[in-house]
Amino acid sequence: MSDFKEFESVDNVLKQLPPEDYDKLKKSRVWNEIQVSDECRELASKYNIELVTCGFNCREEQLRSPKIVRVGLFQHKLVPFPTSTPVQELKYALFKFANKAIRTAARGGVNIFCFPETWNMPYAFCTREKVPWCEYAESAHDTIWNTAVVIDNHGDYLGKHRKNHIPRGSNFNESLYYSEGNIGHPVFETEFGRIAVCYGRHYPVNWLVFGLNGADIVFSPSAAGGEASEPLWAIEARNAAIANNYFTCAVNRVGTEIFVNDFTSGDGRPPHRESEYFYGSSYVTAPNGTRSPGLSRTKNGLLIAEIDLNLCRQVKDHWGLQLSQRLEIYADLLSRATKPDFVPQLIRKK
Repeated sequence: MSDFKEFESVDNVLKQLPPEDYDKLKKSRVWNEIQVSDECRELASKYNIELVTCGFNCREEQLRSPKIVRVGLFQHKLVPFPTSTPVQELKYALFKFANKAIRTAARGGVNIFCFPETWNMPYAFCTREKVPWCEYAESAHDTIWNTAVVIDNHGDYLGKHRKNHIPRGSNFNESLYYSEGNIGHPVFETEFGRIAVCYGRHYPVNWLVFGLNGADIVFSPSAAGGEASEPLWAIEARNAAIANNYFTCAVNRVGTEIFVNDFTSGDGRPPHRESEYFYGSSYVTAPNGTRSPGLSRTKNGLLIAEIDLNLCRQVKDHWGLQLSQRLEIYADLLSRATKPDFVPQLIRKK
């Protein structure tokens, strides 16, 4: 298990290829290196943040100017702060570290910055304890939602998204804390494109609706850990980008978090104090399915990706999938599937 956790990343393994082979690989992935300031690199080194940069290729058009945007995905460990750190002290420490990451991203020309899920606290839902974890919440009418807040580039509050699909089971017992989202699938109009936040990466229809609402970029902040989910990690957001012709940004946390009291996971293991191992590996996927190199499985990291939003339209024009999407037949089926008397369309041999 320890070897599994410490494996750093597939991308670092690929870098061991002969230089000419690695260059061919990069071309096949259709991404390239981009320039960031020396100050950005110096700050990343100073704060011990792995810095990965890349750009996606996009065809230059005759009538439309490029719509260049830089996104920054930040992943981090909870350590060196123990989970027993007093709430206010831990929140302050994490905010202080977040400020360093934001400063680094700003020096790298980032226009849109995204944290992982519940970045400002331990992922304590595995414990099923309420004290002190509920103190991290900002209550709204005595109800707690897992909420992402969108702040625009002028520092103004633009809006929020509440997580629609709340996991229940194993070490992800969020249903003991959060209510399911009730404000739909908002897309936020910004100076750098239409963006959305998708917490429910396991649900293709969730991704679909953000596309129907006009998203150019969908961020998926996550607390993804454990051997069962890691094979899915590199696939789900990438599939969503392909299916919906927008950019996706999968952002994860890193490391194992140790709690004070023993808890069980409902999987036959004896009581323990360790969370699942959060495997980082944050990445960006373009609408044509090409993806960035991923961040490490083991380190704090910042991925800066330069994208051209025109690629969304170019891919839609190339494939024309929306022309044959046939939403009406799925709308009818989904409507019937919500009813208690739903009968599946199952054909049996007579």
